[in-house]
Amino acid sequence: MAALRLELSEPLRRRLRATSRSFYLTLRVLPAAVRPQIGLAYLLARTADTIADTEIVPLEKRLAALRQWRERLLGQNSAPLDFGELAQQQGVSPEKQLLENAEAALAALKNFSDADQQLIRDVLQIILSGQELDLQRFSSATAGTITALETETELDDYTYRVAGCVGEFWTRLCRAHLFPRAKLDDAQFLADGIRFGKGLQLVNILRDLPADLARGRCYLPRQKLTAVGLTPADLLHPANANKLHPLYQACLDTAESHLRAGWNYTNTIPLAQFRVRLACAWPILIGARTIEKLRGENILDSRRRLKISRGEVRWILLRSILLCPFPGAWRRQWPIRLPARQKR
Repeated sequence: MAALRLELSEPLRRRLRATSRSFYLTLRVLPAAVRPQIGLAYLLARTADTIADTEIVPLEKRLAALRQWRERLLGQNSAPLDFGELAQQQGVSPEKQLLENAEAALAALKNFSDADQQLIRDVLQIILSGQELDLQRFSSATAGTITALETETELDDYTYRVAGCVGEFWTRLCRAHLFPRAKLDDAQFLADGIRFGKGLQLVNILRDLPADLARGRCYLPRQKLTAVGLTPADLLHPANANKLHPLYQACLDTAESHLRAGWNYTNTIPLAQFRVRLACAWPILIGARTIEKLRGENILDSRRRLKISRGEVRWILLRSILLCPFPGAWRRQWPIRLPARQKR
């Protein structure tokens, strides 16, 4: 039982604070029984993400590093990790420290129960498959040669691999450690948890459309673009925003529907687990506010960088904390309604 109260070492906690940014706030509010497992899973996933995103290193070397990372995570290989070249490309940064100390993060995995280790390995294997697929799919993408996903099914699969599976992991871990005896519809609870993760990732995709296009990546499916008379290359021109508008709004609708399922998920969590409720509510409500802002933007105008203000975030966090003891008022946080001064 002692392992359930295990905390990550101070060096790992420092790296977690340095790399997780907004997620660290969510992590801090979680109960101690699941905080270290989720924190370590984040660090392991972030290490893989750093490998995948180091574009100055040739694609094949990044894919080889991801394979090596996966094999070590799954216990299929014991060869020492060799991320030196990747680490040198990070400059002086938290990402460099992640790569230089990857062995320490792997060693920490062994401190958890066999069941928790398996949950962490399972979710990392899915995330890594998504990152590898992403690298291969966009291997020839450049600012002048845009590569797009082909179908809506591919987009849904991608959002599951990089985020929906995290909702699945979170659900199984919290269910096992925090409320194993609660009477829930587990199939619906798990499905809503997966949609929760997909919704957050889809919001990120829709918000980051101009930045991805600048890298030659288009996550809006080609089939959907063709149906509204556009090609992926057309999205480089802000004047095409009106033609894109119906498709973009439909994608926002899908993201909002996923987050609504996430809100249902949050309200399914037993009332006594208020820390987990808060940890779930914050990204959902911030995501919903992001969708609200995106609906009024010309998303193809790369000069505009949409960002939720700190004041808006503070208001969402404070309001949710104050309403936590009052189930009726808590539920009415969705749909999100900001004070007039926050809407400017």
